[in-house]
Amino acid sequence: MARWCYRHRLVVLLLWVGALLGLAASASAAGTDYANVFSLPDTDSKRAYDLMEKAFPDRAGDTDTVVWKVEQGSVRDDAVRSRIQPVLDRIAAMDGVGDVSGPYTGQQGAAQISRDGRIAYAQITFTQRADEIPKALIEDVVDMAQGARLDGLQVELGGQAIQRVQEPPQGLAEMVGLAAAAIVLFLAFGSLFAMLLPIAVAVFGVGIGLFGVQLLSHTTDIPDLAPLLSSLIGLGVGIDYALFIVTRHRRGVLQGTEPETSAVTALNTSGRAVLFAGGTVCIALAGMLVTNLRFLDGVVIGTSLTVVLSVLAAITLLPALLGFLGPRVLSRRQRRRLAAEGPEPERTSGLAVRWSHTVQRRPRTIAVLAVAVMAVLALPVLSLRLGATDQGNDDASTTTRKAYDLLAEGFGPGFNGPLQVVTDGGDATALADGIRATDGVARAVPLPPANGVTVIQVIPTTSPQSKETDDLIDTLRDEVIPKAGAEAHVGGVTAVSKDFASVTGERLPYFVATIIGLGFLLLLLAFRSLVVPLTAALMNLIAAAASFGVLVAVFQWGWGLDTLGLGKEGPINAFLPVIMLSLLFGLSMDYQVFLVSRMHEEWVHTKDNARAVRVGLAETSRVINSAALIMVCVFLAFVLSGDSGAAMAGVGLAAAVALDAFVLRTALVPAAMHLLGRSNWWLPAWLEKRLPHLAVEPAEDPAPSPAQPAGPASAIHGYVRDASGAPVHGASVTLLTSGGRQLDLVRSLADGSYIVSVPAPGTYLLAATASSYGSRARHVTVGEGPLVFDVELTEGEVDAVS
Repeated sequence: MARWCYRHRLVVLLLWVGALLGLAASASAAGTDYANVFSLPDTDSKRAYDLMEKAFPDRAGDTDTVVWKVEQGSVRDDAVRSRIQPVLDRIAAMDGVGDVSGPYTGQQGAAQISRDGRIAYAQITFTQRADEIPKALIEDVVDMAQGARLDGLQVELGGQAIQRVQEPPQGLAEMVGLAAAAIVLFLAFGSLFAMLLPIAVAVFGVGIGLFGVQLLSHTTDIPDLAPLLSSLIGLGVGIDYALFIVTRHRRGVLQGTEPETSAVTALNTSGRAVLFAGGTVCIALAGMLVTNLRFLDGVVIGTSLTVVLSVLAAITLLPALLGFLGPRVLSRRQRRRLAAEGPEPERTSGLAVRWSHTVQRRPRTIAVLAVAVMAVLALPVLSLRLGATDQGNDDASTTTRKAYDLLAEGFGPGFNGPLQVVTDGGDATALADGIRATDGVARAVPLPPANGVTVIQVIPTTSPQSKETDDLIDTLRDEVIPKAGAEAHVGGVTAVSKDFASVTGERLPYFVATIIGLGFLLLLLAFRSLVVPLTAALMNLIAAAASFGVLVAVFQWGWGLDTLGLGKEGPINAFLPVIMLSLLFGLSMDYQVFLVSRMHEEWVHTKDNARAVRVGLAETSRVINSAALIMVCVFLAFVLSGDSGAAMAGVGLAAAVALDAFVLRTALVPAAMHLLGRSNWWLPAWLEKRLPHLAVEPAEDPAPSPAQPAGPASAIHGYVRDASGAPVHGASVTLLTSGGRQLDLVRSLADGSYIVSVPAPGTYLLAATASSYGSRARHVTVGEGPLVFDVELTEGEVDAVS
């Protein structure tokens, strides 16, 4: 497939461009129909909502608030009234506004003025939901209301529709993330063309994915958070997957391989790992379905579609783009050096090698330090409290936050999150009296019955996000309502948020068990080992705990919120643990696959665990760290999205990826694998026979058929010496097929000499290793007679073989 895409690159590119433009036109014509459906079966708030639907079936449209405050006097003064009322009348006359209820008209008007007379509010009911209202209408409402401001008269607006117009321009977070990723890629590759490749792959994958999600919103319930999360995860994985493949391709070209052959090899090696990694991300995302929360179904659809398209772009569009570039995938300096000096020998050097040797020499120390860092960062997770953010968590400079604070100041902190006790049986008057007498209730007002249903509006004395308000909901449900003998249920946004957090908390263990179990099975099939997937599962749990610790410290405790401009501290969004854990387990599985697949490849070749871990870490740590740095940049850019949920997910995932890549995969995982030794690759024989094969690496070259003439036997012999020429006694010398099958294993004698038997002429892999020395492996070609081949071992040298 890679070769076909490379040779038919123009056709592939035109197909992708056509798909992008076609879906863009279709999505633009269809518009959006996102819906935040919090369906919580068998919860008290859901039963309250169903009764409300029965009582008020025609209720529709978003309700927003205009709040004003005078520094002196009263809002009842003629000067204030003559300033505000004409504005409210003009807003009410706008096309798209259904009703405006203010404090100066109607029987309920007096209740919309604070006791001290300095703060009042009016409610604007639109004819459409917040996400359907034209942005121009919302901007006109905001401009007209704020036009009434004077010295001493403050006017602010709050509500979901108003929040839309104070968000940054759409696409700002994505553009900032792409710009940061481009800088990292340019520093990693040193080539403008090579830098553009992963960006192009990500743009096509995410672009088509977002347009697809937009069209799907017309056929199923997809929350408005889904496209943000889809672009967040799509940009991250799209750039990373292309980075892994391009890195492998550039290495092949530098070694003198023809660009087409190198691209095919890169896709057949790193491309397989990308396909496997993308599958693990989708499986982790699908784990969200276990929670049975309908709100998350749309998130699963959107993010999974974007990941699938990003993988598809990496394995089809990328080889086509590589075909257009040819040798220009290298920088000019690299091309000149390749032409002047010839192919580069494959050898890993520099910081990655030095770190790899350090981990091998001091695995216990590094493991202890890494565990200590993760444990300290995980401590805040012990105080994790799930809930829902509201406009009280917006930045202090926004009009929605100012309106929220004014309402809390004038009417009490609970006014921003009223409870609705809905009853269709029993004595509603006695129930209202019992609610008023309950501690924590500021006011309880029964509304006129409708269709046999009575709604009691309950204003708590505490804010919607406080623990005391949660306790009040429990008291009403468990004590007050049963005591009154009424058939009633507690609803409202605050009660829904509490029930959502409770349901999420109850189902979270099943969800975690599901995705860990699926990840374990995938790694078991890929690496034919029990210890590798067990290690990965443990590392994932450690990364999750530490990243949630960072999240609690920032968003719940408020550390650095002002610096980041992320508003006020509060509980962690109830849906965030499920979404974050899905993405975290998927992404961390990616890094585990890329790291361990290289180790496994070396283990198959040499059966030397120390060498396998050392070479695997030395060769992959740089690209994994580059990929992680790109992910961190992309995720942190979503702080600029204007959506508190996306900002929270961005910070949490950035912390998770950074800790996973820079602490776990670079330090703790290789240190643990050094300590475990050959046990890393242990698999019971009975299980090995029953497991199907899932190849992350390409299949080995088949062994010669017994029916074919094998040719005369021969031998390879020589000496194993150190850099000074002294013989190395007791070195292990292994002869393997080019596919990694062991043929012979001997130890060098006191004079350093060795001899291994060769079954037939051909190309083989000869590997030598000794304690306190590095390892060396070379492909050797044996003809009709014995081959003399001396091996030099150098202390601390890593000699990589692909």
